[in-house]
Amino acid sequence: MTDAASTPASSSPSLRSSSPSHSLDGSTGDAGAILRDEDAYTDSLIDFVTASPSSYHAAAEVARRLEAAGLTRAEETVSWQAGLPRRGYVIRDGALAAWILPEALAPGAGLRIVGAHTDSPALKLKPDAALVRSGWQLINAEVYGGPLLASFLDRELGLAGRLTTRDGAVHLVRTGPIARVAQIAPHLDRSVNDTLRLDRQTHLLPLWSLAGPDSAPDAVETYLCELAGIDPAELAGHDVLTYPTQAPARFGRDGEFLASSRLDNLSSVHAGLVALEALAAAGAEPAEPVILVAFDHEEVGSATRSGAGGPFLETLLRRLARVLGVDGDDVEALLARSTCVSADAGHSVHPAHAHLHDPAVQPLINHGPLLKINAQQRYATDAVGTAIWARACAAAGVPSQDFVSNNAVPCGSTIGPITATRLGITTVDVGVPLLSMHSAREMAGVKDGPWLARALHAYWLGA
Repeated sequence: MTDAASTPASSSPSLRSSSPSHSLDGSTGDAGAILRDEDAYTDSLIDFVTASPSSYHAAAEVARRLEAAGLTRAEETVSWQAGLPRRGYVIRDGALAAWILPEALAPGAGLRIVGAHTDSPALKLKPDAALVRSGWQLINAEVYGGPLLASFLDRELGLAGRLTTRDGAVHLVRTGPIARVAQIAPHLDRSVNDTLRLDRQTHLLPLWSLAGPDSAPDAVETYLCELAGIDPAELAGHDVLTYPTQAPARFGRDGEFLASSRLDNLSSVHAGLVALEALAAAGAEPAEPVILVAFDHEEVGSATRSGAGGPFLETLLRRLARVLGVDGDDVEALLARSTCVSADAGHSVHPAHAHLHDPAVQPLINHGPLLKINAQQRYATDAVGTAIWARACAAAGVPSQDFVSNNAVPCGSTIGPITATRLGITTVDVGVPLLSMHSAREMAGVKDGPWLARALHAYWLGA
């Protein structure tokens, strides 16, 4: 994979830490310190989000940090029987899976899996994405996932994703702030503050330039190819989305909050990554196989080759089992002994809309990660999974909060039920609490991320 990321440093700022635990390339000088230090952890998360404007970039950034931690990339397209790194990873499109394996599988051992997802709501470019309207050049895009649409208005947007050439080569590309979905002024629509209705076809097309004298649109794809250093005539296709270019930032009276795009669900991917980096840095062999999987396409249903509804994780687990000397019916027994923690952001109670939350269970930011429970099984948590999570939190010394929905408010879902359904693995759903989920500018607490990472670390250590 060719990385043709082309954003100048000044157009995609990254907030750097003054903490000695945090190195300038975004990796961890002392991986264990990131787990213990909320300031270093938050700086690491800021760097991670900034480096991950699309799912493809997120997978590449996780891979970069895993390589720095001593893991080796494996290829799905070759046999693993001849040899596989005990500490390795694979990338499938915008998804990634990583593992640390013991030399031999102990009797009665299972697999310990942490799952998350790399994608977030956005606007995705259509083919031939250039349009001209009333002297403006627009980008023809469609809504990806379920964003809070109004939050995408009047923000400077970049484009990020992958370009594929006719020879099959993949090139990552990103721009700085070049586009904007401009809102109508109240002088022209007196009802805009009373009833804002956004037509997805008409009102959500980003503008990115003025039209030329001949009104012929400049091809957005041509511009992206120029940035990626490829011949536009060789472009076969693209998966490119918008992303908010405003840098993540801490705020609050004591800097206790973080505002950023894509916290759903890069907050969980980062927590799993930091926990895995700490395990790798310790150098000890795990008692049971440790696996981190970050799927793509959760926001659009997960039914893809790199989504939780596809075969990515199941294929990986069966191949790893064979490497460990487990085959036939023993594989089914291994899966039955395995567990999964599905990590995906959840909801903090909103002070202006508390009636939309359960009247008795109202979790708060910076009070601990959430244990997500739903009677309709929109989350996979059951009593057995609850015990797994309770042990992990107790071993890590971190607080946890329950989350349940108001009975009159429909509940979202996660990769958890999909993973449990596909594999029959006991799965528990957790995640950090957010405000403004699916906004272009979500809000988290700086304490909850390190707590989540420490609990995942404890789970992988055998809690």
